[in-house]
Amino acid sequence: MIHRNVNWTKLCSINLQGIEFGCPLDHRRLQTPRRPVKKPSNNLKDPVGVYCRVRPLTSEDTECCVELISNTTIQLHPPDGIKVNRNGEFKEMQYSFKEVFGAFTTQKELFNVVARPLVEDLIHGKNGLLFTYGVTGSGKTHTMTGSPGDGGLLPRCLDMIFCSIGPFQAKRFVFKPDDKNAMEVQGDVDALLERQKRDAQSSTIPKTLSSRHKMDPEFADMITVPEHCKAEGVDEDSVYSLFVSYIEIYNNYLYDLLEEIPQDPIKPKPPQSKILREDSNHNMYVAGCMEVEVKSTEEAFEVFWKGQKKRRIANTTLNRESSRSHSVFIIKLAQAPLDADGDNVLQAKDQTIVSQLSLVDLAGSERTNRTKAEGSRLRETGNINQSLMTLRTCIEVLRENQMYGTNKMVPYRDSKLTHLFKNYFDGEGKVRMIVCVNPKADDYEETLLVMRFAEMTQEVEVARPVDKPICGLTPGRRYRNQAFKEELTRKLELRGGPIYGEDPSVAEALLQSFASLPSVEITDANDEQTLPRLIECLEQRYKIRQMAAEEMKKTVNAIRGMLHDWDNKFTAKENYIQDQQEKLLEKDRFINGQKAETERLEKKVKTLEYKIEILQKTANIYEEDKRALQHELEERDQKLHRELSDKRRLEQRMQGVMTDTKMKWEKECERRVQAKQLEMQNKLWVKDEKLKQLKAIVAEARTERPEKLERTPKENDKKVHVRSASPPSVPNAPPVRLRHRRSRSAGGERWVDHKPVGSVETDTVLQPHIPNAITVAVPNEKALAKCDKYILTHQELASDGEIETKLIKGDVYKTRGGGQAVQFTDIEKLKQETPGSTRKRRSSQSAPPQQEETTESEWTDVETRCSVAVEMKAGSNFGPGYQHHAQPKRRKP
Repeated sequence: MIHRNVNWTKLCSINLQGIEFGCPLDHRRLQTPRRPVKKPSNNLKDPVGVYCRVRPLTSEDTECCVELISNTTIQLHPPDGIKVNRNGEFKEMQYSFKEVFGAFTTQKELFNVVARPLVEDLIHGKNGLLFTYGVTGSGKTHTMTGSPGDGGLLPRCLDMIFCSIGPFQAKRFVFKPDDKNAMEVQGDVDALLERQKRDAQSSTIPKTLSSRHKMDPEFADMITVPEHCKAEGVDEDSVYSLFVSYIEIYNNYLYDLLEEIPQDPIKPKPPQSKILREDSNHNMYVAGCMEVEVKSTEEAFEVFWKGQKKRRIANTTLNRESSRSHSVFIIKLAQAPLDADGDNVLQAKDQTIVSQLSLVDLAGSERTNRTKAEGSRLRETGNINQSLMTLRTCIEVLRENQMYGTNKMVPYRDSKLTHLFKNYFDGEGKVRMIVCVNPKADDYEETLLVMRFAEMTQEVEVARPVDKPICGLTPGRRYRNQAFKEELTRKLELRGGPIYGEDPSVAEALLQSFASLPSVEITDANDEQTLPRLIECLEQRYKIRQMAAEEMKKTVNAIRGMLHDWDNKFTAKENYIQDQQEKLLEKDRFINGQKAETERLEKKVKTLEYKIEILQKTANIYEEDKRALQHELEERDQKLHRELSDKRRLEQRMQGVMTDTKMKWEKECERRVQAKQLEMQNKLWVKDEKLKQLKAIVAEARTERPEKLERTPKENDKKVHVRSASPPSVPNAPPVRLRHRRSRSAGGERWVDHKPVGSVETDTVLQPHIPNAITVAVPNEKALAKCDKYILTHQELASDGEIETKLIKGDVYKTRGGGQAVQFTDIEKLKQETPGSTRKRRSSQSAPPQQEETTESEWTDVETRCSVAVEMKAGSNFGPGYQHHAQPKRRKP
């Protein structure tokens, strides 16, 4: 019986006929745990690589609107009949890219520049994303798939991958998807059983092509790549498996183009839409999407062509164009390292690395008014444009966040396209975009929009992916194990033939040589074929088992012989070890003498160290005293600085108080001086007026009584009305000289005239008039800041029932806090009185006119009080202290 868990290679790896091999004996290395790999923080960022490819014109007579300026710049010329600006002038625009490919660029040149670095990153465990973007008919599909005889980016990527990992591919079903965007590694036995199970059933997985003629002739030449290229730095101690999937995004729904749906001719079922989910690493994937394991370029491209045919059938059934949907071809590469012996794959899940390359052929970008779409075609075009608009919006928000430091949320979830690939823009791989341009004039407006979007896209930066570390096993394990197997096989053949149990591949071949068990289902009681076939198969298996047992016995005998030889060699080595031990004893004696000398020196060193320690403690005491004194000195300095700072602040505060007090007393002194001057001036004016009236009385006796004089005010008299009258008994009396009363509120200052809303206009003779004033109903800070005087109009009822108006005046001061304060200085009263019947008539109307003297009752009190009436106005020559004095009555001697 063959024990598959026994590795006979390790038992024979020590020494075989004097030949040593490098295979280790330590079984624990097979279980070397790998440290959990943390996602490294990477601050390095690279801009999105945007390339431009210009397709050739279909006809020489077609007007061209695109011109290549350099290998990085193109220029757009507005065609005839299109005016860009309102004034009718043509405007030429230039756009720069990472590289521009002209009309004669080959697929190989484009692949080497754009896609080859992405394939190399894929093999080294990094993700990649490649878009083709442009107007319908600009060459996106041709760039991606190519043409017969000249393959595009997709077949060239597949060819490079298989050329690089071809010798290191794992067998089928060693890697198995777990339906959660991860890979599981199965053992050899499980993988073998899985292969046998799939071979017995009708599998939907495409078989490896045995010859070229089995492939569709339309695309047979597309995968023929004469220039085979290979990635450098491929890990030869790992095994690889490639899985592909094909997805279509149509009307913001996800469809799996590789999904097998049973066809019902009576009631066909439409394809079911898939959903997006997030895996344990926060990466987005299409749940339930079929991932096909492929082993060659032909097989992978056949899977792609199978999805293409299904896509064409759907387009024909739904009556839609192929450019109305996004196609996503996902290449997923799984790799895991070999164990320490280089035989089996490590089944640790944290050792498995899965990288992904997504090739996306976006739908065409054109305006609906140009396509003249209607109905369902119009809705279809709107959904496509909405998807592309969401992609542009995400790019704009990413660009704004990076350029201006904002933290806006990127609307990835608004579209299935952006939601599926949001991890790439968050730093899970490189992002490349090929902008395909048709230079004909009909596509000028759409091409202009495509250029603007591409120019904005290349300003977005994506975090640079980092290398994923592999477990630290010895490199070169695969080739050392192969060399060991070859040498072991050669030695065993010299000793009598190969041994099945020593090579796992031989044991696996033995198991594969077993005839598969036939079906044991008995459907009929007269069935005489099923049981004989089963018995025959079991007999064959029993014979093979007997042969394996005999080979096992031979192997055991050979191993016993080798063990006997090893025992003899071991005895010889023990004798050699005894001789070396005697020499070692002599060395020990010498070492003991050196140890005694060393101990003496160590005691001396300890004495010196004790002295050094005492000195060090003394020095530490002095250092502590020094630090204490320095600390005390620093505290006193700080205290002195604080006292000086407090003194300066106190001085500044006292200076401010002194300045405020000084200003206050200066203003108080000025106010008092002004009040005293005003009082003296009023007294002077009163005396002057009395003197003038006395002169007038003296002169009145010498002149005749004058006639009544009235003066009509003119426009330039500043509202001054004077009515002068003299008693009738005094002929030819001189007229009273006109006087003007100066209002206290007159001057060059600006006033705040505060008149409440309920103020009533009075008919008093003297009315205040302030020309340079700001009238307000409620005082405010803005008005007070512009003026230096304040007047408040206050009205109330007097005891006689008349309205009494008070003008309360004050000065406006600026406070230290930046506000305004009002200090009241004066109050003027305006009151209207009804004179009644207080006028006194002459006692005798028959008195002779030549009588010179009059009695005391000849003139009334009203004439005495109102001999001079003046209506004042601000700015007149009369001072604010002007008072009214009537002419006294002449008395008889």
